[in-house]
Amino acid sequence: MVRFLTWNVRTGGSGGRLDALVTLLRRERPDILALQELRGFRGRRMRQVAGALGMTPFLASSVFGQPVAVLVRPPLRIVGWSGVRWRLHHAAAAVWVPTTAGQLTVVSTHLNPFSPYRRLREARFLAARHRPARGPVLLAGDLNALDPGTDHTARLAALSGPYARRHLAADGTADTRAIAAFRDAGFVDLWPASGEGSGLTVPTTQGGGHEFSAAGMRLDYLMASPSVAARATHARVLRGAEAEYASDHYPLMVDLDL
Repeated sequence: MVRFLTWNVRTGGSGGRLDALVTLLRRERPDILALQELRGFRGRRMRQVAGALGMTPFLASSVFGQPVAVLVRPPLRIVGWSGVRWRLHHAAAAVWVPTTAGQLTVVSTHLNPFSPYRRLREARFLAARHRPARGPVLLAGDLNALDPGTDHTARLAALSGPYARRHLAADGTADTRAIAAFRDAGFVDLWPASGEGSGLTVPTTQGGGHEFSAAGMRLDYLMASPSVAARATHARVLRGAEAEYASDHYPLMVDLDL
């Protein structure tokens, strides 16, 4: 069984939060880890955190925003990698990991937080670049997007104007096009099939997040090819202890029979 975890760690754990981030990750011991908002992580800090976790990292830098990374715990290994810096507000890091179910592509990404249209363009770009028809893939991270099929009216009404506009289509309805773009490309949203509870990943109780609805929002996702989705069980949002203050996002985890 492979344990996969994705987490937006909010500006690289600045403000004295890095120790709490590492403590939680060492306790949960993911086999594959996707991280977003790694401000200041290029070079030494990435190596130090990876060493503390006993994992091998690949970090993708960002021209406009913040880096993202994928880390893998031995005996799993990274046999190839690629990064996207220019086409996204933040970045995308992709690695190839051999498993018993074939070579798995793992993507950590962070989509545009401000513009629904630009977020849609980013989603379409990544969905085409890593489309499931090519083979087993798991794309995860802070997609900053609302899911189709859920009534978001109350949550959006609780947001102030500038923050609500980040999630509104031109006609004033909830913008769900980014997640729909992944689904149209063949990705499966793992939460509806294997998740427990609401799946809300922001905000945490003590980590900030004034731009999020107090009613909670699901902005972090696990998107997989059908072959990987069939092997996914026990998706959960990690709450309590360090998760309440280490970031404004909760970690999202799933078990994969790989």
